[in-house]
Amino acid sequence: MFSVYFGKYLQDVGAISAEQYDDLIETSRTSRVKMGMLAVNEGYMTPAQAEEVNHIQAMQDARFGDIAVDKGYLTEDQVMSLLKKQGDSYLLCVQTLVEKKLLTLQEIQKHLNHYKRSERYTSLDIDALKSSDIDQIIQIYLRDASVPTIVKDYVALLARNIVRFVDNKVRFERITRCNTFTSKAIASQCFSGDYELFIGICGNANLYIGSAYAKEEFEQIDEDCLDSVCELINVCNGLFASKLSQEDIQIDMLPPNMYTDVTTISSDGMMFSLPCFVRGQRSDIVICMETKWNIS
Repeated sequence: MFSVYFGKYLQDVGAISAEQYDDLIETSRTSRVKMGMLAVNEGYMTPAQAEEVNHIQAMQDARFGDIAVDKGYLTEDQVMSLLKKQGDSYLLCVQTLVEKKLLTLQEIQKHLNHYKRSERYTSLDIDALKSSDIDQIIQIYLRDASVPTIVKDYVALLARNIVRFVDNKVRFERITRCNTFTSKAIASQCFSGDYELFIGICGNANLYIGSAYAKEEFEQIDEDCLDSVCELINVCNGLFASKLSQEDIQIDMLPPNMYTDVTTISSDGMMFSLPCFVRGQRSDIVICMETKWNIS
């Protein structure tokens, strides 16, 4: 998931092209971090030792780990530990950028430092992005004192399920407060009871969200596609309602609604929008709370 965030920054500053960014993301879906890079990164081996093992591996049919153990550079336990880390998204991003000769290690570190400053990320934020843990990542983009805890909890649950059921390379941006939001292709559902909530997923990414959740390729955002997005929202809302009921908070889920024409959501009360990018397309998670909202 690190490639999605850092790669987009690199594209925005002109360090890589849009096509190279897309290739970076697609590579991250199928590739694994090479054992040598992991061993050096963990401090188990020196760069010279890793290069030596790579050279031997090129001349004989043997695994990197087996050669490194034979040479006394790694133990069996270290090899097992490294195998578990081959999905490391940060190292995979670095490996891909270097192997495709897009950036050097020094250039990557320079851009990473600027990325941290320009986005006002803390060191913990960068560690969260490197971890690919959606529970840690989503909190970066919910860091706003005006956002109620119940909204943060709901968005975190929805984000987990988008990553789980739709795409594990989804990218979020910071939540903002608004009074109106206009979009086509809206899938929504409301809560009533102890809390009054409107939940909507609005925008072009609904084509991919609906297709992925239904496991069916929709050619356009029509009622069938939006019905699939509504099913995803309904599942998340059911989980959320169950969680709240354990805290003696009672809410009822109203029937889902969908809108295919240009539609405006407005509210005089608390209303928030969280951008969500799936395969380059944007949808916004829109949440209205407590006061009556209007759909027109």
